Amino acid sequence: MAGGMDTGGGGKGGKKPLDAAINLTAFIDLMAVTISFLIMTAVWTQIGRLQVSQAGGPSTEEEPPPTETKTVQLTLLITPTELRLSADQSTFDPIPLTKDGKGKTDLSKLVARFKELKAQLPDQTAITLQPEDKVRYEDLVRIIDECIGSGLPQVSVSAAMG
Repeated sequence: MAGGMDTGGGGKGGKKPLDAAINLTAFIDLMAVTISFLIMTAVWTQIGRLQVSQAGGPSTEEEPPPTETKTVQLTLLITPTELRLSADQSTFDPIPLTKDGKGKTDLSKLVARFKELKAQLPDQTAITLQPEDKVRYEDLVRIIDECIGSGLPQVSVSAAMG
């Protein structure tokens, strides 16, 4: 095992041999359990991921042919104090951001606005979010969740203009 090493057969002082049989069973068991654990938890990383695309960049996909469904370009500007929803050229009233009793941002007015919008445009599935730099990441993720939960699964994020 220890190539080129003195096995203690003779020589200086009668030292004990340094070769030892290593029991690898415990190490192999540990590796098997670790690999099994990693494989099982790999599924959760896919479930916990948000499907968000980046808006404003060049698209490699071809534009689909125009259909007869009525959709508009929805944009939600997110500032630390308010939300501004706009559809094509029309802008809705700003929604002020307030904190609930637990310190989280209250998004009930945004959900109500999405319900009104889906009643008017049932085929609408896409929205572009434009958060400003000072918007908290937790708030952005919660807004993305509300968009998906309100029937707008095609969420894209781009930099805020202005």
